[in-house]
Amino acid sequence: MKTSKVLVAALSSISLLGLSACVTDPNTGERKISRTGIGAVLGGTAGYLLGDVIGGSTARIIGAGIGGSAGAVIGKQFDDQIRELDEATQGTGVEVEEIGDQEAILLKLPDGVTFAVNSATISPSFRTTLDSVAQTLKNYPNSLIDVYGFTDSTGSEAYNLELSQRRAQAVADYLAMQGVARSRMATQGYGENPEYFRASNDTPEGRALNRRVEIKITPISQEDVAAARAQ
Repeated sequence: MKTSKVLVAALSSISLLGLSACVTDPNTGERKISRTGIGAVLGGTAGYLLGDVIGGSTARIIGAGIGGSAGAVIGKQFDDQIRELDEATQGTGVEVEEIGDQEAILLKLPDGVTFAVNSATISPSFRTTLDSVAQTLKNYPNSLIDVYGFTDSTGSEAYNLELSQRRAQAVADYLAMQGVARSRMATQGYGENPEYFRASNDTPEGRALNRRVEIKITPISQEDVAAARAQ
């Protein structure tokens, strides 16, 4: 698998991120990567994150019956939800990130704790974590949910694409079984698309980062609903 220009740009951006997007935790004094900084970098290297939702938002907003939140309320709800997700996934290996300036919340579910090798069956030990995620999604119903699947570059492209699709579908189906409205969710598998690698596939650690499912939660405002209904 050849390294794409996008991947090179991504790696360069990540290097810059380490220099310019760090913040100091006021409680511990520890230097960390800021969520907003991550969102800014990803916006340039992984456009699907800051782009529209899968399939476009208009039909999904109408189909899901979303009422939307008042503009002044979205910011507080966003902060409350991301805090709840942080607490619900603490110590599980799941990463919770803010994308852009409160444009979306991204959950990265690592392959190693979510699925068995080459399987799309969710590990029993991980279901409790997904139960907590599902509860927060039900607590904040005015959002659309995209579930993405990714693999590393081992194996054939066709197999990896199919596996990534099955894994994204498995997560969405599980959330639906826990009461999250299926009409709010859409899924897409990216397989081994190099544009979306998080690390090099030359090491086991890098491949583990690339094998993942991501859940993007996009808040919907009352203005979004009005625009959808007007179309």
